[in-house]
Amino acid sequence: MQRLLSSFVITLFLFGIGTAQAGNRPADVPEGMGPLPTLAPVPADNPMSPDKIELGKKLYFDPALSLSGNISCNSCHNLGNGGVDNQQFSIGHKWQRGGRNAPTVLNAAFWRTQFWDGRAPLLEDQAKGPPLNPVEMADISEAQLIKRLKDAGYEPLFNKVFGKKPINYDNMAKAIAAFERTLLTPDAPFDRYVRGEADISEAAKRGMHKVDEIGCTGCHSGPLFTNNSFQGFDYGTDTGRKAVTGKAEDDHFFRVQSWRNVALTAPYFHDGSVATLDEAVRIMAKKQLDTELSDKDSSDIVAFLNTLTGKQPEIIYPLLPRPAGRALDFHD
Repeated sequence: MQRLLSSFVITLFLFGIGTAQAGNRPADVPEGMGPLPTLAPVPADNPMSPDKIELGKKLYFDPALSLSGNISCNSCHNLGNGGVDNQQFSIGHKWQRGGRNAPTVLNAAFWRTQFWDGRAPLLEDQAKGPPLNPVEMADISEAQLIKRLKDAGYEPLFNKVFGKKPINYDNMAKAIAAFERTLLTPDAPFDRYVRGEADISEAAKRGMHKVDEIGCTGCHSGPLFTNNSFQGFDYGTDTGRKAVTGKAEDDHFFRVQSWRNVALTAPYFHDGSVATLDEAVRIMAKKQLDTELSDKDSSDIVAFLNTLTGKQPEIIYPLLPRPAGRALDFHD
């Protein structure tokens, strides 16, 4: 089924700044840069509700989604830690590690596609991947996981949100996605600067102009500081989007990452091979733009990127459904 997004929310995202900020935008802000919207796009077939968001929060934090009972969504996308685990490759079932760096879940609702290679169109599609991935949560089947959730006591919560006999894999993913659409990071120092509410440092302003001057904003543009496209990045051995499409022209193509909260999400790149933001900035400038940055320019750009760290969501850890008097049936 084609999923239609709310035209109101799309308008907020694409055009952006909103009438409340009209006339306050500093003249030095390059065209195309703007504050993060306060609402995320919502698919027509998965409307938001407080009960659905709460159910999704429980599922997000529940290690019962994994075969071993040790791994939750929050294990790799830690909401107390910028939505990441700061590992090169996340730890999964039986201490296995995946082959790509875990991207942040914060502001993921604004992506046109999910994962580095774009293999999942929406958050709902992305949420279905890790539970059945043998390296990540390693569940045997959808049926096995749903049986576990019923045994845990989730059925009344699903009934309340989705109606009678609704507990299934698709609705599990819809609830998780609804929660993830609340994980936005507004009011970064840059956002407040653009709205005329506060200032940023002179170094950050120089960095803001430098990324525009050398061409970074050709890809890192818009409120999310990504144009949501796939671009070639001949770095490392990962073939990127080619593994999804099978097309030679997609070799080493990856989704252009957002600069939002990038100061929190080290290590960097799809393979997590770069330890510091300064080094990542220098590599991208050289490989993508054939530009050697001076120490001052790199420092200024990092100062600007630090202004894109928004207000982090403060989440109260939920109480999880569990049967009385016995444990769930977990397996190594």
